[in-house]
Amino acid sequence: MKSKTVITIFVGVVIGLVILGMISNTFVQIESGTVGVVKKLGAVQEEVLQEGLHFVNPFITDVVIMDARVQKYEVDATASSKDLQPITARVAVNFYIDKEAASTIYRELGLGYLSTIIDPTIQESMKSATSRYTAEELITKRPEIKQVAFDYVRERLGKNHIIVTDFSIIDFAFSPDFTRAIEQKQIAEQEALAEKNRLERVKMQAQQEIERARAQAEAQRLLQQSIDDKVLTLRFLEKWNGELPIVMGSSDGAFLDVTQFARTRRK
Repeated sequence: MKSKTVITIFVGVVIGLVILGMISNTFVQIESGTVGVVKKLGAVQEEVLQEGLHFVNPFITDVVIMDARVQKYEVDATASSKDLQPITARVAVNFYIDKEAASTIYRELGLGYLSTIIDPTIQESMKSATSRYTAEELITKRPEIKQVAFDYVRERLGKNHIIVTDFSIIDFAFSPDFTRAIEQKQIAEQEALAEKNRLERVKMQAQQEIERARAQAEAQRLLQQSIDDKVLTLRFLEKWNGELPIVMGSSDGAFLDVTQFARTRRK
């Protein structure tokens, strides 16, 4: 009798657990920043479950959770420049999936869309962008190259309902031979610039000396002229007896008796 009671209790507990499990499986909690893709009997439905608690039929329905938050993906991309220099670039992409199109993404790309669509698109974008520029231009025109690759990735992934918010080229890496050549060229350019600056400095100093000498010569000339005028005036005054000339000529040939004129003025 006791054994039957134990068995009955055990069976009741098992049935209760099964029922509880079935009840719990009829509700799905979609966490913030995620969406639920609904599959009924294996077929992906257009319905997308948003954040919150949802009732489902656990016997025929499965819910696949997909991350809809902004994600960051970094990868090394290999490409070649216009002048056929091999390049490796570290690229970072920020993206998120279109929540409303989550079922389409799952049906067409699956959960591994990083490897099936995002990575190949980044590789293609870098090949397309770098092939337009020489290796040296890749160094000096990085913002322009980044924009070209960004536009390519954004357009391609947008067609698959993946929205790209940012694209960054973290670093370019070239072959050791090319890197050495660039370094040597930069050193030569810096030395040439330093020499040019030195010559400009010497030229400027020489010009300053010429201007300084010219100014000093002009000052000496003006000083000499001033001294000569004063000396002539002094010599004239030393020899002048204080008497005015008796006559002075005029333009019409007439002569004026200065002495007589002075007497008349005194009277």
